[in-house]
Amino acid sequence: MAPLSLVCRLLPAGDLIIVAGEADSANADRLESFVDCMRRPGEVLVLDLEGLTFMDSSGLHALLRLNAAARERGEGLHLAAVRDVPGRVLQIAGVWFALNIHPSVEEAFAVALSFRDPPVREPQ
Repeated sequence: MAPLSLVCRLLPAGDLIIVAGEADSANADRLESFVDCMRRPGEVLVLDLEGLTFMDSSGLHALLRLNAAARERGEGLHLAAVRDVPGRVLQIAGVWFALNIHPSVEEAFAVALSFRDPPVREPQ
């Protein structure tokens, strides 16, 4: 059993949270609270799931709640590099196409930034 590892990187393009290990009933609440605490309002949020090796229904529900909260705020949650078991869980649950899933972190940021409103410039 690989413990859940969470690392946040605040980048100019937005917030990147690297998730590795296993997301299950023992730690899904920790995943959710970490993301909530580390995100910066109004910034693009990408979860890099390449190192996530296992996810059960508790991990799935945490991702769905995070996605719903982001949508309520008018923001988006982008998942990158979803692999093997976690990807299969998302597909079996029928939510793969309801989430913003990208093959890489770079693509997730590129897509997310392309949908952001351009900055408002003050008249001079």
